[in-house]
Amino acid sequence: MTMTLEQLNQASTADAARMLDGLYEHSPWIAEQALHERPFRSLAHLKHAMCQVLARAGRDAQLGLIRAHPELAGKAMVSQTLTAESTHEQNKAGLTHCTPEELAQIQKLNADYNTKFGWPFILAVRGPRGVGLSKQQIIQAFERRLHGHPDFELQECLRNIHRIVEIRLNDKFGVEPTQGHLVWDWQEKLAEHSDPGFAEKGQLTVTYLTDAHRACAQRLSHWMKDCGFDEIEVDAVGNVVGRYHGSTADAKYLLTGSHYDTVRNGGKYDGRLGIVVPMACVRTLHLQNKRLPFGIEVVGFAEEEGQRYRATFLGSGALIGDFKTEWLTQCDADGISMQQAMQHAGLCVDDIPKIQRDPSNYLGFVEVHIEQGPVLNEMNLPLGVVSSINGSVRFLVKIIGTASHAGTTPMDRRRDAVSAMAELALFMEQRAAQDADSVATIGQLNVPNGSINVVPGVCQFSMDIRAPRDDQRDAVVHNVLAQLQAICDRRGVRYELEETMRVAAAPSAPAWQRRWTQAVQAAGIPVFTLPSGAGHDAMKLHEVMPQAMLFVRGENGGISHNPLESTTSDDMQLCVDAFTHVLHQLETETP
Repeated sequence: MTMTLEQLNQASTADAARMLDGLYEHSPWIAEQALHERPFRSLAHLKHAMCQVLARAGRDAQLGLIRAHPELAGKAMVSQTLTAESTHEQNKAGLTHCTPEELAQIQKLNADYNTKFGWPFILAVRGPRGVGLSKQQIIQAFERRLHGHPDFELQECLRNIHRIVEIRLNDKFGVEPTQGHLVWDWQEKLAEHSDPGFAEKGQLTVTYLTDAHRACAQRLSHWMKDCGFDEIEVDAVGNVVGRYHGSTADAKYLLTGSHYDTVRNGGKYDGRLGIVVPMACVRTLHLQNKRLPFGIEVVGFAEEEGQRYRATFLGSGALIGDFKTEWLTQCDADGISMQQAMQHAGLCVDDIPKIQRDPSNYLGFVEVHIEQGPVLNEMNLPLGVVSSINGSVRFLVKIIGTASHAGTTPMDRRRDAVSAMAELALFMEQRAAQDADSVATIGQLNVPNGSINVVPGVCQFSMDIRAPRDDQRDAVVHNVLAQLQAICDRRGVRYELEETMRVAAAPSAPAWQRRWTQAVQAAGIPVFTLPSGAGHDAMKLHEVMPQAMLFVRGENGGISHNPLESTTSDDMQLCVDAFTHVLHQLETETP
């Protein structure tokens, strides 16, 4: 028999503790202490309260909880002494039906992990959708995490325990994140399309106007039709556009969406989450036969990553009239120009100016996105409100010294280009750390024609400097460039510098950030605001209309641009709920 949150809130402390029994393995004290937070506004509130109890409990208590868990396919399973909950979970993942070879492999991994870390390997084997990971996925996670740092692994075990508890709590309360499952399934299906050379390896890569890219556009168009959008088109640059009309012919639109292209060997959720979440909301409105006093326009932007051509934000740029005609003559690695690719895809280049939007027809732009970082994951928060998208400056730098014999050139006579770069890299690290949320990165590094026995005469590298405000970013840039000059002067080398990109910061519009804040509060989740270090399509729309973003927590340390990028259907359900809440707010505000 399932229970309700109202029953839990009204029960005596002893009865409420019994209702929550079996959540944390042999550790009822966590749920018992969390009951002091009653009344709970939502299951998400209860889940976070229990996370906070464990976070405050200290390392010894945390280790005790981890060690209270059985090994996967371990002695307790073989001897059938697992708790009912653990038996159900390991059975869902097929661990109770291992072959002798699989059992031996998993038990060896258990032993190796325990020897290295001193506690059992913990994995939420029912997975991000709750239906169970495959044995191969479990073994791969085992092998990957064996190489982790002990501090990270401790926290990763705790995060997996919280995920186990989340699923057990859903079972107790009879809760099914139906829309979260729908969104999760859409993204899985969209990931079936991948470019040649990657698809064969099981890797996800979708670059602009490839066959896989066009297949994604077609699939999004079909789903939009099924969801009840009134108008669906693929525009002149390949954006997939769905419009759900408002209640009147002259109603303005809420603009939303994100990109469906990917980086090479990337993840399934970057960008795509921001397309399918509002699609799910429109689907619900259509099923309810409901119209709002404004329309909803969802755009699957065709290109954001700049992987095939050097034309980042091509899709969203075209919507604000910032499509650069010189892009058309750029060629990809196979010598195919962008114009040729567009013509092959059946796009009409002459129509590109026609897709520019008139900002007066829109209320604003909102975008939901996987965080692409570790912050929400580490804080056990499913959602975060974005305060600003960091402004960035990128440079290509060449330091020119003197190539000389590594064995015969004394250290005090060298003009070493790499040593100059190394000194600058350390300065960048130290300088960026002085500011809140500033970052500085050397992501590319090359010593042309370098040899083991030659002092490097040339070093080429990139610099990427970002901060939530332009003045903060520019201060870091000024200090870094001044230090570059000083290092080169002192070491007797010189440099060449090319600025390749400068993008202004995009602070969230206060009124729109406030709407996301209220939506998160309504879900019973503590509100946490954070800047976005990554660029997003919202940066382009920011140039012509107010914008604000919502982040969703990522699994596996929040990793992104990586096959391990993931989130759960429960978190995506909360995201759909938050987006729906914003729609309700706008409904009450719009005449």
